[in-house]
Amino acid sequence: MKLSRKLASEFLGTAALLAIVVGSGIMGERLANGNAAVALLGNSIATGAGLVVLIYGFGVISGAHFNPAVTLTENLRGRIESIDGVLYVLVQIAGAVFGVIIANLMFDLPAVNFSTKIRTGPAQYLGEFVATFGLIATIRLGVRFYPHLVGTLVACYITAAYWFTRSTSFANPAVTIARSLSNTFAGIAPENVPMFIVSQIAGAITAMLFFNWLLLEVEINE
Repeated sequence: MKLSRKLASEFLGTAALLAIVVGSGIMGERLANGNAAVALLGNSIATGAGLVVLIYGFGVISGAHFNPAVTLTENLRGRIESIDGVLYVLVQIAGAVFGVIIANLMFDLPAVNFSTKIRTGPAQYLGEFVATFGLIATIRLGVRFYPHLVGTLVACYITAAYWFTRSTSFANPAVTIARSLSNTFAGIAPENVPMFIVSQIAGAITAMLFFNWLLLEVEINE
């Protein structure tokens, strides 16, 4: 598969993911009449359902990373070339921003509307570490033992992680950057973005190292 097609897949897939995340957040908030639990329920279900479609749809083309943390771990494991990885990350961020702009416009909001939603503190950062660790764990175990179910496993995990993490599981640097551009239910204040990303990268690398060790004998024996 040509790199240009892989990059187009990552751009479109990440854009669609953000349109789903932010769009469903806006719709959920508007329909929930102030009930945050109902809004989050709608947001998480839509995100999980969207991920199933996107991962199975684009997985064969680009691997359906849609996430710089996933791309980083794949690069460190030698599964993707460094230059390709850099380009993946760039188009993922660009696609994420584009997806948020589309979501904002679909709901008659300014294309770029910086969020004022504060998401800060050790509990939030720990939540992002745990969420991203769990995402990489799900991908590694799924690819290793149930490759035909990876899309479903990731979607189920993210849906669950919306609820069991304090941060509602961004688990994705591109998602985090882009969601700062929407002052809505799914937003995050720009000043909170750097520590979210640090936590996500730390969680991803920790998970990669742990599962490199955990799966070593399994991979050697086969």
